[in-house]
Amino acid sequence: MSLGDVFAFFGVLLSLGLALPGLLVAWSLICPGVVARAQVRLARTPGRCFWLGGLWVAVSIPPLVILFNLPSGVSQLIGWLGVFVLLTFASLGAAGLAALMGARLRDAGLTASPPSALLRGAVALELAAVVPVIGWFVLLPLIIVSTLGAAGFALLHWMPRPAPTPVSTEAAHGAYPA
Repeated sequence: MSLGDVFAFFGVLLSLGLALPGLLVAWSLICPGVVARAQVRLARTPGRCFWLGGLWVAVSIPPLVILFNLPSGVSQLIGWLGVFVLLTFASLGAAGLAALMGARLRDAGLTASPPSALLRGAVALELAAVVPVIGWFVLLPLIIVSTLGAAGFALLHWMPRPAPTPVSTEAAHGAYPA
């Protein structure tokens, strides 16, 4: 591997690192309802998002592997289109995760507008994913699967049930005579 190859590799990584937060902000501006629904899903039902994303990956990976192994160029093109669709949905969910992280940064005292907080959440998400070993092999797969599930819920308009309103003990005891 030559020095030019190393520079090209890091140039591609740097350009992807600059482009990802922009993509997530763009998704939030283009599809604000989908991103907001994904944000709510990830905030209130992260486990269900993970399991739906895992189901989606388990169902879609075997056909994609078969398509890539067929000698026909058309089948490989269909396989690449399938990967494109999966990554598009995952990026929609990742915009929801970045919005959630930005909202939590704002709740922690960051004074920023919602788009600025989303951008900061996207950068924080990206920096966490590039940490060697833990970010690559633990966090990144969890993020991809969970955001894929959140995007699935958001695109299907499946929202979590409203949180039950807490009943005070005084009201509960006052309703029934002792």
